[in-house]
Amino acid sequence: MTQPKVHFQWVKGLTYQEVWDFQTGIHKQLVERKLQKRDWAESEKNLKDQKNQLIFCEHSPVFTLGKSGSINHLLLTDAELATGHIEFFKINRGGDITYHGPGQITGYPIFDLDEFFTDVHKYVRMIEEAIIQVLALYGLKGERIDSYTGVWLPPNETSDQYRKICAIGVHLSRWVSMHGFAFNINTDLDYFNKIIPCGIVDENKTVTSLAKELGREVPLQEVGEKLVSVFADLFEFELV
Repeated sequence: MTQPKVHFQWVKGLTYQEVWDFQTGIHKQLVERKLQKRDWAESEKNLKDQKNQLIFCEHSPVFTLGKSGSINHLLLTDAELATGHIEFFKINRGGDITYHGPGQITGYPIFDLDEFFTDVHKYVRMIEEAIIQVLALYGLKGERIDSYTGVWLPPNETSDQYRKICAIGVHLSRWVSMHGFAFNINTDLDYFNKIIPCGIVDENKTVTSLAKELGREVPLQEVGEKLVSVFADLFEFELV
């Protein structure tokens, strides 16, 4: 069986809105290609070969609120957002509020899951597994927690809390995915004090970053290279 093809790229220097528009355009093209392929009047050989995409970004500070989230979980006023030079967007992914910013890999897999598997639960678990495997390469044990999406680090000798290191929120239309995950690498965690991250109110849970756990900064490009390799192995796709 032929492996799906995925084009990987880092996207830099764009605003959140520009990246959102960019991934929305790719998503729309993939959906339109699927509809054309299902039209027997259209010869498949005449269709543009629109590939699946895996996009990594490092955003400027921005809070995004998922369609099931509460605006009350944003703890800043509009004036405070402006003063702090933080953007805010309500978007169409699942989940509640989270933060994207410098030192974080925000990943957008735009996959036609008909080429992989049509199972939303499995898709989210696979993203979690990719993060867990990368954490293992740095000697850290990532875990899942029942009822909470994302990847966590368990309590240890330095912290009695579960610490979320990666948030996940996705949107699918006709089995084509968009949005994705936010993996804290060298992230300024103070921004999470300005929201109720993912809407979770639990004193036993907080957020963390790879740098905080390791006690040193880690090159973003280095983590990104490991992550895309793990994605390719797990999802069994060919990088093009």
